Amino acid sequence: MGTAPTSFRRLFGGMVKSAGALGMAFALLVQGAEAAERHSAFVIDANTGKVLYSDDADELRYPASLTKMMTLYMLFEAMEAGRVSLGTQMKVSSYAAARPPTKLRLKVGSNLAVEEAILGLVTLSANDASVVIAEHLGGTEARFAQMMTAKAHSLGMSRTTFRNANGLPNENQHSTARDMATLGIALREHFPKQYKYFSTKSFNFRGRTINSHNRLVGRIKGVDGIKTGYVNASGFNLVSSLYDGDRKIVGVVFGGNTAAQRDNEMAKLLNKYLPAASTRSVGPLVAERARSGRLPVETPKIVAYEAPHVATVPMPQFSNRKVSINERIAEAYGTNAGDAISRVAKPLKPVVGRDAIRAALATPQEEQYLRPAAAPTATAYGDSRPVPRASIPQAIVDTETTGAVETAAVASGWVVQIAATDNRDQALKMLSDAQGKVGGALARATPVAERVGGQSLYRARFAGFASKEAANGACAALKKRSYNCFAVAN
Repeated sequence: MGTAPTSFRRLFGGMVKSAGALGMAFALLVQGAEAAERHSAFVIDANTGKVLYSDDADELRYPASLTKMMTLYMLFEAMEAGRVSLGTQMKVSSYAAARPPTKLRLKVGSNLAVEEAILGLVTLSANDASVVIAEHLGGTEARFAQMMTAKAHSLGMSRTTFRNANGLPNENQHSTARDMATLGIALREHFPKQYKYFSTKSFNFRGRTINSHNRLVGRIKGVDGIKTGYVNASGFNLVSSLYDGDRKIVGVVFGGNTAAQRDNEMAKLLNKYLPAASTRSVGPLVAERARSGRLPVETPKIVAYEAPHVATVPMPQFSNRKVSINERIAEAYGTNAGDAISRVAKPLKPVVGRDAIRAALATPQEEQYLRPAAAPTATAYGDSRPVPRASIPQAIVDTETTGAVETAAVASGWVVQIAATDNRDQALKMLSDAQGKVGGALARATPVAERVGGQSLYRARFAGFASKEAANGACAALKKRSYNCFAVAN
């Protein structure tokens, strides 16, 4: 093949270069658009509550590791209430230990002291330590996230929802720049003794020196915290507090393209707006419930508290007629059980067949109808009263999830079942997801993956309901979130 003419080579080469330049320009435009969508910033005078700067401060953003500010708020509150101390040892579950980096690399079954956990969060932003705190204070991470959200709303953070304790990616976990500034001020006002931890530059953890991610501490005079954050969806986030003895301001930046760009933007904001801040305080800006139970009088708020709307769920009406196994299977799973559960539990193994599910749903009295015809029959199941189940063996705490149990000692009361599967981990995951999505109605329920006899089959159940009405109410809440379920006496 002959060599292309020089003029052709020049023309073709120019086209390639132009295409490359256009492609790069397009990529930069896309990157810029994404950055604009996730960017917001806010600066507030922490003496008076006056807003000094605001850019999309009330738009929902992913908080990433800024979440840990609320995790620490909950821990500090527990310390003030005397529930834990700096030396309290918290158990490390395998679920906590398995959280992705950054983390302290905690060993399953080991203990983590409260002060170690605090330092791990403010410096390394340790994801495993966050879950250790969550499980110690809330039992499960899902329940702790509900507690975090409730606390956020009580502080006036009306647009914030938490789904985990560390800020790892979750599309339903969001906040705003204004809400995070509120939390930053609340941490200083409510816990002045513990707030000093946010200025920690480094600490020694069992032979390792761990340096802080917050580069503005020490770089700008007066900056004493608070927290950095990053996930892909959020970009680089930062909440900073500057206190020069008279003036106090808190700044928030969401959506930086890089850590350095985020830090530089924050530095400019703090330096620009500090001179505009007041030297006189008007008192607490974030209302805290006094130990007497009364709120402080005339305490100015950063944002007006909007009580979360709670929809009234009508209680379903239940007749006294006997409900057959087939009807309960239909009630719990409908005709598309496999699809419904697979949406919750992907990519784990599929749900087992209907015959096995039928066996899992049956009460001991009903199981007679599942035996061969020659088998002796037990007392007929003929009245409409709930039939007590046999006692379940002692509890075995599951170390691979956030506090769920494989078998629970719940000899009385009512349970709510959402699925049956041949995979124990799948059952536990479905329970954890359901508890996180449904919230209040399951806040005090105990997730149980109950093994059926000698089978490799597990019932995914919530236990601990004192009455039929409570169980039915939980089931109604589950169905509103597209979960199939039924209640049964235990």
